[in-house]
Amino acid sequence: MEKDILNKNIDRSWVDNNDQPFIISGPCSAENEKQILDTAQRLKNIQYVRIFRAGIWKPRTKPNNFEGIGQEGLEWMKKVKKKTGMLVATEVANAEHVKLCLSFDIDVLWIGARSTASPFTIQEIANALEGDRDRIVLIKNPIHPDIDLWIGALERLFMKGVRKLGVIHRGFYTYKHSQYRNTPCWDVISKFREMVPDVPIICDPSHICGNKIGLIDIMKKAFHFQYDGLMIESHCDPIHAWSDADQQVTPEHLLDMLQKTINNVEEDPKGSEINLNSLRIFIDEIDENLIFLLSERMHIAKKLGSIKKSSDIDTLQPDRWKSVMDKSMNLGRSLGLSEKFLEGIFQLLHQASINVQNTIRE
Repeated sequence: MEKDILNKNIDRSWVDNNDQPFIISGPCSAENEKQILDTAQRLKNIQYVRIFRAGIWKPRTKPNNFEGIGQEGLEWMKKVKKKTGMLVATEVANAEHVKLCLSFDIDVLWIGARSTASPFTIQEIANALEGDRDRIVLIKNPIHPDIDLWIGALERLFMKGVRKLGVIHRGFYTYKHSQYRNTPCWDVISKFREMVPDVPIICDPSHICGNKIGLIDIMKKAFHFQYDGLMIESHCDPIHAWSDADQQVTPEHLLDMLQKTINNVEEDPKGSEINLNSLRIFIDEIDENLIFLLSERMHIAKKLGSIKKSSDIDTLQPDRWKSVMDKSMNLGRSLGLSEKFLEGIFQLLHQASINVQNTIRE
């Protein structure tokens, strides 16, 4: 499908007809009727919250964990809609979920990262929604930063007549340790927006951070990149939440965070300043990744030191060092990096590794 067709025919009315910021909020999981109604009533008092969300089915990595309350929770969502006037949203992962949500008149369906990664699952959901131009459908980014897979999910739904589409940036899984539950990869989102600029983007700071500490920072970055809205998990009693307790906040805490971020957003910054700040955010993220990788490298160096000590092997291994340098220089040249630059970095890394291993031997 031509991306221009997707761009020009997306129905953005659900997000464009509202004052900014556009907030989706509610608990990670529906637990009981009181929890749902209490949270919803408190969120209703926040003018920015347009949609109430709650997980009804929870895809878990391993069995025997809480996997959602199921169909009973849809009745509670229906009551939220009646009592508060807010739209209601939940995650779907198959055609049966879609069928049940339609029968309870759930306004917004979102597709999780694991589901987005499976074209078969997306097609099943798209088939179940065929011709539905009223439902808002939001697609979370796939677990790994595969833009084509993400856009492909949008196209599958679009081809079945779904027009009120949007995506949710919830961060990406990376093999390395990080301060985030899911690494933002802001440059990936920038490329996504270049490819399909008309598709609304909602940022999900809760799943990016995995905790409450970094939420405001991610919210500020989302406002900087002019996202169309935010999805933030809120619970009437976060400490006792049945799932993802660490990343949920009370409705009152949410309001406080929104006021702090909204008041700090600059009005109409110059284009050059926007671009400058964007590039700095990209660099900051790379620097953070480098620091975590360096930490892992030093951790492995300590293990090397222990093995060499117990096996009476010399710390310095000239042949190994030459092999590392030759391989690194060849890779650097292929990527257009200066040999002098790379050599300086690897000399520092090598010396730091030697120092750590010598410490183990003392």
